Amino acid sequence: MNATQPHELVERALQLSRTDGCVVIADEESAANLRWAGNALTTNGVSRGRSLTVIATVDRGENGTSSGVVSREAVTLDEVESVVRAAEEAARDAEPAEDAQPLVADRPSSPDFTEAPAVTTVEVFTEFAPALGEAFARARAAGQLLYGFANHELTTSYLGTSTGLRLRHVQPTGSVEINAKTADLSSSAWVGAATRDFGDVDVAELHEQLTRRLAWGQKKIDLPAGRYETLLPPSAVSDLLIYLHWSSGGRDAAEGQTVFSKPGGATRIGEQLTELPLTLRADPAEPGLEAAPFVVAHSSGDSQSVFDNGLPLTATDWIRDGRLVNLITTRHSAGLTGLPLTPPIDNLVLEIADQAAAPTLDEMIARTERGLLLTCLWYIREVDPATLLLTGLTRDGVYLVENGEVVGAVNNFRFNESPVDLLSRITEVGRTVPCLPREWGDYFNRASMPPIRVAEFNMSSVSQAS
Repeated sequence: MNATQPHELVERALQLSRTDGCVVIADEESAANLRWAGNALTTNGVSRGRSLTVIATVDRGENGTSSGVVSREAVTLDEVESVVRAAEEAARDAEPAEDAQPLVADRPSSPDFTEAPAVTTVEVFTEFAPALGEAFARARAAGQLLYGFANHELTTSYLGTSTGLRLRHVQPTGSVEINAKTADLSSSAWVGAATRDFGDVDVAELHEQLTRRLAWGQKKIDLPAGRYETLLPPSAVSDLLIYLHWSSGGRDAAEGQTVFSKPGGATRIGEQLTELPLTLRADPAEPGLEAAPFVVAHSSGDSQSVFDNGLPLTATDWIRDGRLVNLITTRHSAGLTGLPLTPPIDNLVLEIADQAAAPTLDEMIARTERGLLLTCLWYIREVDPATLLLTGLTRDGVYLVENGEVVGAVNNFRFNESPVDLLSRITEVGRTVPCLPREWGDYFNRASMPPIRVAEFNMSSVSQAS
């Protein structure tokens, strides 16, 4: 793998191309991880991987342009030609592509395009691992058991096209998840954090959160299903808002298929979704959440197009001051719908205008007369796309708050909620902080969200999940 650099694979594929257009993406992944159970490390390791994607396009004149996409793992320089030829054959056999557009051109090359890919090692855990060991010792002394996983990845993407693009991006992605259980396994709690380099992960603070939640869980309270005022921490908010974002395709909305549709082929852009001054936005340059500043699309779908590879990405508001202002579009879907071109960006931020006055979650708990505190959601599934009704389960800690204090742990629930409808029922918004989505963290890692207070959160039934 090290004998040939990824940019050389890109150049070789472009040199071998015989069709009208060609896009080549080489991705090199480097990962390091730690896993632990019962207050002891169980495994650690590092891995490397490489993939090559070739997108060939064939101009069919008045009939349009067809495309063929082939991806393979661990491709050597000698194997590049077979990937190129397979993509070209697929393009010649394909019908004209509905999303066909001219390949992106006239963009300055990345100055580091020919540099070697970034590599991570277990040294990324140099400060994290000793702090985790200290947490193990505290847990043993307190009669707790800690389980969890820490992962760090560096993905270096090289994008080259027959129109002259030569772009490179290094994406760090890190996460840590810790479960704490009582010795008799009767109570559990979860915390997680997203990170770029593990330099900002405070293990002691995460363990303190777990210890406090296990203490809350010493008293058990049974509650029936129903609608409750509910506090959702940033992780739970991110899981709901990420799904909302994934469901906000402009074309689907214009075709009447989603919650963002209006009768007659219109969309709900311009509608006030909440009276609160909430903004949902994305920015490839967002500090701490930096993401690829250009489109990297290995396939075409509802929200991306291989023809858009290399298209520059800029800061985009999806909801501004409570009003829906943009939906996800490609060049093709933007042309079909008349909506602005707003491709997806790999991060998401929800914030209220006055961050200085926004409370912390603890401050929100302190002014709660009676309500539930969730810690995280899981097993989220869509029930009805027309309303974006989602169902899922609570897990690892649901607590009852009375007169400003957490008084005990309650049973788990199945919930039924639409994040769009939920926006209109938010009564308080806290301070936005980086967080790890528990359900979607493997797919969408870069999020900053506030805790929120929601009126009448629908706990539709009692769950036996623990």
